[in-house]
Amino acid sequence: MAGPAALLVSVSHQLGGLRTLRLLQGAGRRGHEDAARGPPHRSHHPSQTQTSGAGGSRHGPGEAFGPGRTRGLEAERKAPGGSPKGEAASGEPAPRDPGGAGPEPAAQPGPASPGTLREAALRSKLARVAGAAARLVEAERTLLLPLLQERPFPVHLKDSIEFRNICSHMALQKEGQQFERDLYEAHQCLKIIIEKLICSLAVFPSESYIPVRSALRQILQNLLAM
Repeated sequence: MAGPAALLVSVSHQLGGLRTLRLLQGAGRRGHEDAARGPPHRSHHPSQTQTSGAGGSRHGPGEAFGPGRTRGLEAERKAPGGSPKGEAASGEPAPRDPGGAGPEPAAQPGPASPGTLREAALRSKLARVAGAAARLVEAERTLLLPLLQERPFPVHLKDSIEFRNICSHMALQKEGQQFERDLYEAHQCLKIIIEKLICSLAVFPSESYIPVRSALRQILQNLLAM
């Protein structure tokens, strides 16, 4: 196919692949944040039965023991050398054991595992492939499409369709060696699309295609640096 219509169809396939790559980026970012946060922390609150009095009763001292017993406890407190039993019965918390164990220290993060480093490298490569695809689509829309309206040239739809299909297959894998192979294939397919566009621009006078050729070469250079 040739002309602006062919380019627009090609761009639509590239956009389909780009949307898939961005969805994969979002899913990977959420999974990384969830792993960094770890399991939710549960706070421990004292139960009402520990603060309401002996035996788990919700009643006051007078209601729990009766008036006679309450007067007896008061007499024991006032008497010299009285028994401290009234303090335990009144529901006041016992003093802490100075030798008791304090709260456990928070776990410190350990060194990054090889799997974590590998995942970080994959996320970085995925981001760069997605970025190159986005810049390619922008250059095709703003720079290449006006040229094609003046002088059509063949557009290779097969490569754009292949790029979209590879990205779709990658979304089904999400991890593992097959995901890495698909990401490599998407990278290579994007490289082929850009190289063929640069070659096709040879039909234009030098002044016309210098801006778009320069933009495509810059995208290709960034892609090859991965």
